[in-house]
Order: sequence, then C-alpha cells, then structure tokens
Amino acid sequence: MPILNRAAELHAEVTEWRRHLHARPELLYDVHETAAFVARKLEAFGCDEVVPGIGRTGVVGVIRGRLGANPGEGPAIGLRADMDALPLNETTGKPYASQTPGKMHACGHDGHTAMLLGAAKYLAETRNFAGTVVVVFQPAEEGGAGGKAMVEDGLMERFGISRVFGMHNMPGLPVGRFAIRPGPIMAATAEFTATIEGRGGHAAMPHTTIDPVVAASQIVLALQTIASRTVDPIDSAVVSVTKFHAGDAYNVIPQTAEIAGTVRTLRDEVAETVFSRMRAICDGIAAATGTTVNLVIDVNYPVTRNDPRETDFAAAVAAEVAGAAGVATDMAPVMGGEDFSYMLLARPGAFIFAGNGDTAGLHNPAYDFNDELIPHGISYWVRLAETALAR
Repeated sequence: MPILNRAAELHAEVTEWRRHLHARPELLYDVHETAAFVARKLEAFGCDEVVPGIGRTGVVGVIRGRLGANPGEGPAIGLRADMDALPLNETTGKPYASQTPGKMHACGHDGHTAMLLGAAKYLAETRNFAGTVVVVFQPAEEGGAGGKAMVEDGLMERFGISRVFGMHNMPGLPVGRFAIRPGPIMAATAEFTATIEGRGGHAAMPHTTIDPVVAASQIVLALQTIASRTVDPIDSAVVSVTKFHAGDAYNVIPQTAEIAGTVRTLRDEVAETVFSRMRAICDGIAAATGTTVNLVIDVNYPVTRNDPRETDFAAAVAAEVAGAAGVATDMAPVMGGEDFSYMLLARPGAFIFAGNGDTAGLHNPAYDFNDELIPHGISYWVRLAETALAR
C-alpha cells in the first residue's frame, strides 16, 4: 500500500524541521534547544499533555483518541525517537550542515525526531484511535543511557504505557523498505580499559626494563582469539581494541601502556564467557611478562530484544506501508548497541529499521539522513498507532 496522503502533504514541512535540527546538533543530555523545539511543536499540535524533563531532558507528548465509548480511555502505546547527535565534524557540505564544530547528526536522530513529530501532528489532527498515543523524545542515546533514565524516571507508569515501539534508519536498505526480526536485534555493549604497568628505562637497555608495550601488544593479539577460538561459531561476539596509548619519546621504554575497546554480544552467557576470557588473558600475560595489568570492564547497554508477538505486529503494519515484499522479517542482528533496549526490558514492543537508501554509513562524517524516508516513517507510525488502538 502507498504512504498516507497526509504524510506526503507533510513531507516538505517535516523536512524543514529535520534540517533545522540537523544544523543545531546537541550531545547526550545537553539537548535543551532540541527539546524546546520538540515541546513547542507538540504544544502547537494541540497535544493533551506536553511534559518536559523526563529522564533529565526528555520530552513526552500525550494524544488521546476520540473513538470508543469513553474517548481518551483505554490502553496507551509509546512511540520513541532519539534526539542527540555525535561528537564528529561534519563533511557533507550541505547548506543545512552542522553550525557547531565537533558536533553533527551522524546517526539520523534529527530524522527520527522529525518523523515522530510529523506523526504526532497527524495523530493530533485526526485522533482516529481508542486510547492514548504517547510520543517519547529521548536524550542521550549515544552512550548516555537516556532510555534508562526515562524508564527510571517513571515513563511507563506515569503515562500508562503498555507497549512501546522504536524505529531507526538503515543506510544500504532502500527507501520505502523495512527490516526487523524477533528476539535479539541489536547487541549488548561493554567498554574495557587495560592499564599495563611495567618498569620504564632507556630504550637502548631493554634488559633493564619491563616493557609494557610488548605486553600490551601480546594482549591485543590474544584478545583476537576470543571470538575465533572461545565463542561458539553459532554465537556472535565482537572484541575490538580501538585505543593503544604508550610512551612519549623515541629512546624511552615507558612505564605504562593503555589499551581500550569495546565488546558486543547477543547473549548474556556469551558476554560472561568473553569477560572471563579477557581477564584470564590479561592475568596470564601479566605473569609471563612481569607486568601488572589492571583490566576494567564497564557493562553498558543490554541486548535490544524484540518481543516475538510485537515483532509480528510491527512487521504487519510496515507491510501496509511498504507491501509484504518490502518488509524483511529475518534480518541479521546488528552488533551496534541501542538503549531502546531499556524500554523493551520495561514493556513488550519492537524495534524496526527503515531504509535510508544508498548513503554513507552511520557515525560517518559524510552521513546525512535521507529526507525521502520521512513520509514512509510517518505513515508507519500513524498506522502502528491506529492499528494498535483500533476501536
């Protein structure tokens, strides 16, 4: 089925909102200008409630339906978009490119916010549903656990949310298509730092030192064996070393070295296996080299796990927008992390990907949200709400 006529009519206006947000990126919880923009729009749409400050700087809009014996009564569903940007310098050269050096919308959260605002405007105009739609605009998805903060601030209980849904753009997937899967769809994340303490000295006399660079190098290589030789090939695990810092001079073996990186898994048991093996590797290499290794693992976002029933529902709604052939229901899990996972731990729901077309990848300084996706995203949100809350 085609996109909604009203969504097509809103396309140009929502594109303007999206580009306005794109030019004014904000990071983590410091999304005050973005949140104020969202709140003003929701108030202008005539939402029944507009509540700022949920999860520090999140914004919630409440839209009550007009159908049923007692309009406005009935179940409530949550529709969530993220608002924060990334600490990158934009290279797109677009007229609406970031006006703030070192910050850019490189993951499409500007588009997510704009599409949900477009859906909120439509739903506030029509109210063709029984119950309540709660539109959730979340800060700090990019590493700040804003989803967790909103849940801990009583999001679900305060607004009576019984089901919750999220959407993210996907570069490489054609515009107008959707992709989803039941169960784990995005990975749990963790960060690690290993500090290797040796004994510094003159580089011309290495026998008088304990070289932390050599020990750190051995740890880096050994960590690569975890995914290939410890984890079952049927399971998924990523252990990536992304930092290596040591020394300041050509002729000095340093006292310390530091490596750091990320771990991604789709099952809790696999994560524990990976962490255990990391500790064993660090302890073993420390003993073999005479260094001291301090490994710190910070567990971050849990697995984003779609409820099977809600996944079927979301896929069926997406098929109303894109046609059955336009919805992949068996996509491979993505090893990136997503803090919508905290909302899915609190309530049943589903997270879906919408095609961004042939664009640069996420978290790339050349990335830009594809505005052609906007009417498809609005149509999905509106059909989801009206179907979930049908009389």
